[in-house]
Amino acid sequence: QPQLVESGGGLVQPGGSLTLSCAGSGFTFSRYAMRWYRQAPGKERELVASISSIAGSTMYADSVKGRFTISRDNAKNTVYLEMNSVKPEDTAVYYCNARAFANDHWGQGTQVTVSS
Repeated sequence: QPQLVESGGGLVQPGGSLTLSCAGSGFTFSRYAMRWYRQAPGKERELVASISSIAGSTMYADSVKGRFTISRDNAKNTVYLEMNSVKPEDTAVYYCNARAFANDHWGQGTQVTVSS
């Protein structure tokens, strides 16, 4: 059974850093493009960053470009989201997503709260 488990969320002060992890199992992780989404209260879920399966090409939303970095370790079946210089508007539930062909897997989400 495909599964994605996020970890690393929590409370962080504005300007601080946090790294999220997402561990995959039950599917061939290296063949999947991986994405991080987030959803703030009262807002739609938005794509934050993505990384391709083979070349490791990355893409970022304009709102996080230059502050967040997505990476993956296929040997560990894990994708990361390094968040630097965080802002209160980064507060949201962050979801990990794995997508390949017709397959689409989601994690349960991890809460990130940016507040002093």
